[in-house]
Amino acid sequence: MIGLIGVIGNDILTNPAFLLGLMSFIGLVALKKPINKLIVGTLKPILGFIMLGAGADFIVKNLDYLGKMIEKGFNITGVVPNNEAIVSIAQKVLGKETMFILLAGLIINILIARFTKFKYIFLTGHHSFFLACMFSAVLATIGFTGGILVFVGGLLLGMWSAISPAIGQRYTDLVTDDDGIAMGHFGSLGYYVAAFIGEKIGNPEDSTENIKIPEKLNFLRDTTISTGITMLVFYIVAAVAAGPEYVSELSGGKNYIVFAIISALSFAVGVTIVYNGVRMILAELIPAFQGISQKVIPNSIPAVDCAVFFTYAPNAVIIGFLSSFVGGVIGMLILGAMGAVLIIPGLVPHFFCGATAGIYGNATGGKKGAIVGAFVNGLFLSFLPALLLPVLGGIGFQNTTFGDVDFGVLGIIVGKVGEVYKAPGILAIILVLAIFIIVPSVVKKDVKVINAKDEY
Repeated sequence: MIGLIGVIGNDILTNPAFLLGLMSFIGLVALKKPINKLIVGTLKPILGFIMLGAGADFIVKNLDYLGKMIEKGFNITGVVPNNEAIVSIAQKVLGKETMFILLAGLIINILIARFTKFKYIFLTGHHSFFLACMFSAVLATIGFTGGILVFVGGLLLGMWSAISPAIGQRYTDLVTDDDGIAMGHFGSLGYYVAAFIGEKIGNPEDSTENIKIPEKLNFLRDTTISTGITMLVFYIVAAVAAGPEYVSELSGGKNYIVFAIISALSFAVGVTIVYNGVRMILAELIPAFQGISQKVIPNSIPAVDCAVFFTYAPNAVIIGFLSSFVGGVIGMLILGAMGAVLIIPGLVPHFFCGATAGIYGNATGGKKGAIVGAFVNGLFLSFLPALLLPVLGGIGFQNTTFGDVDFGVLGIIVGKVGEVYKAPGILAIILVLAIFIIVPSVVKKDVKVINAKDEY
C-alpha cells in the first residue's frame, strides 16, 4: 500500500502531464464522448505537456551555459536560487513527509473546489511538490513531526493552491481574453503585482504586441527569429567575457563564439517547442474541462503552468525576461552594498517568472506595465530568496534557497511566525486562510466562482 502511495505521490501527482491527461479524461467521460474522442482528448494534453517540458528542458540547459559564462566572465559569486537543487537536498531527510503533504494538499484543494466558491484546481504538480517540500522543511524546523506535520502542511498547500489562482483571476482573464483558465504557478504574487503596477502607470492599448516594426525588419515578428537574435547578443557578450578557455570547457572543445551562437539559437528553438506544446494542451484541455465544470465540480477552473500563458503575448515574454533580469542584477548590487548574501540572478526563474510578469504587466499597462512590472518582479527574485535563506538555514539548507515569489513570501511568513509563536502561530495562519476561503463563499451568494466570470 505504501509502495502504491509512493508511486502515486512520486510519479503521478508530481507529473503535470498525467494530471492534465487525467483531468481531461474525467471531463470527456462526464461529457459522454465516444472512445475515439477519449483517446485523442486524453493523450493530446499529455503529449502537449511533454512537448512543453522538452522545450523547457532545452531552455534550462542553454540558460545554464549562459549563467556559468556570466558568473565566470563578470567574476560573480554568491547563491543562485534553484528550486530543483534545494528539493533534491530536502528529499534526503524529508522525502516521506513531502510525498504525504503533496497527496493531502491535492485532496484538500479538490474538496475546497467542490464545497466552496474557490473553484480553482491547481494542476502544476511539480510546483505543488516544491511547495510541499518547503512546508515540510519549515514545519520541521518549528518542531512539527509525523502525522501532524503532514496534516498541517497539507492544509497550507491545499488552501494556497485554491487561493493563489483566485487572487489574480481578474488579471488572468485580461491576459487570456476570458479563456477560462487560471494561473497555477507559485510565482503568482509577482505576476499580480506586475499587473497592479501596470494598471497604475500604463495603458493596455499601448501593448507590447502592437510594437511597430519597419517593413525591412518584418522578419522580427517571427518569435523564433527575434528570440534567437536577442539571445545571440547575450550569449556572445557572456562568451567573450568568460574567455575561450573557460567556454571550451563547457562546449567540449568547440570554438567559443560558435558555441555561443548555437546555444542562443537552441534557446530560441526551446521557446518555439514550448509554444507548440502549449497550443496542443489548450486545444484539448479547455473543451474537456467543461465536463468537469458541468458535471463533477460545477464551475471549476483549471489552474495551469505559467508557460501556458506565453502564447498570449510573445513580445511581452522577451521584454519581461530582460526587464526582470535587469531588476535581478540591480537587486544583487543593492544586496552587495548592504553587505547581505549576494543572490545571483538565476536565469531560469528570471525567464519563466519574468516573462509571465511581463505578460501580466502588459495586459493592464501595455509596454510600461510589462517593463516596470517585470523589473519589480526581478527585484522580488533577489530580495525574497535572501530573506528566506536564514529561515531554511536552520535545517542545513543555508547554501541554496527557493527562487519563485510565492515560496519566498509563504516561507518567510510561516517560518518567522513559527519561530516566534510556535504551533499556535501556525494554527493562526491556517485559521486566517480558512476564514479567507469560507467567508466570501458564504457572503457572495450571487457569485459562482470567487473573482472569476460566471460563464466563460
